[in-house]
Amino acid sequence: MQRRLAAFAAARGWEPYHTPKNLAVALSVEAAELVEIFQWLTPEQSARIMEKPEDAHRVADEVADVLAYLLQFCEVLGVDVLDALAAKIERNELRFPVPGSSGPDRHSSE
Repeated sequence: MQRRLAAFAAARGWEPYHTPKNLAVALSVEAAELVEIFQWLTPEQSARIMEKPEDAHRVADEVADVLAYLLQFCEVLGVDVLDALAAKIERNELRFPVPGSSGPDRHSSE
């Protein structure tokens, strides 16, 4: 997917604009557009958002936009997104052990 996105941008001459700053900003904008869909929904309405085809399509489109910009951001900076995610999960498993297991009981505010 990263190579496909890079080829798409290259074919259109967009590489000069795909700086880390610009991609981070674009990622934030797309994430905000995803949030906007849910802005005034109740928790119950948000849980059922995918039941309506037109809402499901909007959500899927915004998710795709967020992922595309994240992958492009990682490509430009040389971040292996799957390695980064695996490492983060491992750190979180240490920081937030399963209740009742050995290890400190810490919260996200620490």
